[in-house]
Amino acid sequence: MLIKAVLGVMLALTVYFAIVFFMDYAKVSKEGKLESNNFFALGTVGFVTNFFDTLGIGSFAPTTALLKMFKLSGDRTIPGTLNVACTIPVVVEALIFITVIKVEPVTLVALLASATVGAYFGAGFVSKLDERKVQLGMGIALIAVVLTMLAGQLNLMPVGGTEIGLTGGKLIIGIVGNLILGALMTLGIGLYAPCMALVFALGMSAKVAFPIMMGSCAFLMPVAAAKFVKEGAYDRKASMAITIFGVVGVLIAAYIVKELPLNILKWLVDAVIVYTSIMMFKSANQKKKKQHNSVKEV
Repeated sequence: MLIKAVLGVMLALTVYFAIVFFMDYAKVSKEGKLESNNFFALGTVGFVTNFFDTLGIGSFAPTTALLKMFKLSGDRTIPGTLNVACTIPVVVEALIFITVIKVEPVTLVALLASATVGAYFGAGFVSKLDERKVQLGMGIALIAVVLTMLAGQLNLMPVGGTEIGLTGGKLIIGIVGNLILGALMTLGIGLYAPCMALVFALGMSAKVAFPIMMGSCAFLMPVAAAKFVKEGAYDRKASMAITIFGVVGVLIAAYIVKELPLNILKWLVDAVIVYTSIMMFKSANQKKKKQHNSVKEV
């Protein structure tokens, strides 16, 4: 019964977000003010990253890398674009995994709620940052993600236990940890890798990580994404293309492919994330130099 209530609230939040997003997209499209980037190139990015997201890779860092590498979207709006574009694909993932993998209901609800609260306050802060601060923040965020991924690949973090729920102090740690991760996600730090590390460290089963991390994202992202839409702090065309093609990628990964040998791909993703982080720092440095030169000219 509690799980059904969770799914009901998740769907209600998603419908609210979808209305806000589609109305904004339609309004700007009618005004002829949509971005000039390539819809199908963006859709390809969405398909690929959400396909691997469903298999546990995470989509934020790879999407950031591809958008930056191929100059498909501006740095300033990347955090908002990630949250808006990946919301509906992640909700589809969460619906699949929450109904298939058993998690103790109180633990699931508590962790999902804390991530949502963190995202609500985080989105309000991030949407008002200037481009250079976003570039610096995302550069740091990407390094944090790749370090977490490397820790898992090199077996330097806990590999989990058999528990499907948390109680007492562990539950409190899980709630606080997920609240922080929810806030950080609005800056562009994907929640999957750090959430999986948190779940493992608390002695929970590796399988349980999937409904928790996907459910957390599915709860927090409609809230954060709607805030980014209202602030206009996102790339509309990129978000729509990634949403549409991303859902297709999720369904194919979940119901057709199901599992792939991902070890080599993870190392490749690590390299791409490090490269993108360096590019973010470089762009931020160039921005600082331009600002400095402008001040000198004045």
